[in-house]
Amino acid sequence: MHSIIEYRDFFIAYLQKQTLQKDPIGLYGPVDYIIGLGGKRMRPVLTLMGAEVFDADYTKALPAALAIEMFHNFSLVHDDIMDDAPLRRGHETVHEKWNLNTAILSGDAMLILAYQYFENYEPQIFRELARLFSKTAIEVCEGQQWDVDFETRDDVTIPEYLKMIENKTAVLVGAALKMGAIISQTSEANKQLIYDFGCNLGVAFQLQDDYLDAFGDPETFGKQVGGDIIENKKTYLYLKASASASGKELLREFYSSNPEDNTNKIESVKQIFTDSGAALETQQAIRDYTFKAFETLEKMDISDHKKAILRAFGEKLMKRSV
Repeated sequence: MHSIIEYRDFFIAYLQKQTLQKDPIGLYGPVDYIIGLGGKRMRPVLTLMGAEVFDADYTKALPAALAIEMFHNFSLVHDDIMDDAPLRRGHETVHEKWNLNTAILSGDAMLILAYQYFENYEPQIFRELARLFSKTAIEVCEGQQWDVDFETRDDVTIPEYLKMIENKTAVLVGAALKMGAIISQTSEANKQLIYDFGCNLGVAFQLQDDYLDAFGDPETFGKQVGGDIIENKKTYLYLKASASASGKELLREFYSSNPEDNTNKIESVKQIFTDSGAALETQQAIRDYTFKAFETLEKMDISDHKKAILRAFGEKLMKRSV
């Protein structure tokens, strides 16, 4: 197997050979733009890795890796429209650089292009990939809708929140790995296990994102610390802290305010997260889902060396600075 950096380089080289800039330029220009902005390329890397874990040549998984990356970026274009976000990866979002109609249409084209990349595979593998992709795509939409719904609800439960982040974030991580497994034509048991590994790691990753948004180091986190607090998002930290009557009342007070200077709001809410035990409980949940992911590795019919590689990837993913 190769290193994460090598998989990323293989994928980028493949991506650069694709003709994304074509007529009509008003449709494909934004596609080329958003795909070209980069990012971690984590999902396509996982697809290539998922193939080689089960002894297939990573090159066979490149079209599927591009499909998963195309879908991910499609979802970002539409998410940015819904959030009215001005920036993505430090650059103008598609709807800001062009306009709303262009962003909607180009996003739609990206979803269709993602399906087209599966046409590189023989019928049996194509059907299995397309079935998984359709299931995952609708789950991501469900997760996004729940996320929107939760903004106006005061009765969101922890299980509901976990289901939301599983659909919005984790299933795509699981699907990326499983696509590689499908291409390798490994056993059904292995396909399900690597999917479960990805989903549990995806939930842990999102919970860690919630935690770092409040308690991360601004020098290393890569986002504005306290952004979720400023936007009054009901994260795992918020829900845990709201379990007590006093915590719920204090948070409701802060989350109903939108001051010009958010410094005091951020620090006060963080103190509530700490004093209520929510910060520690969130860290424990991150560990629980990470270990749950690692437990599935022991059941996979692969060498100990490959299990160690997947475990190292998971550990590296979860070692972002706090």
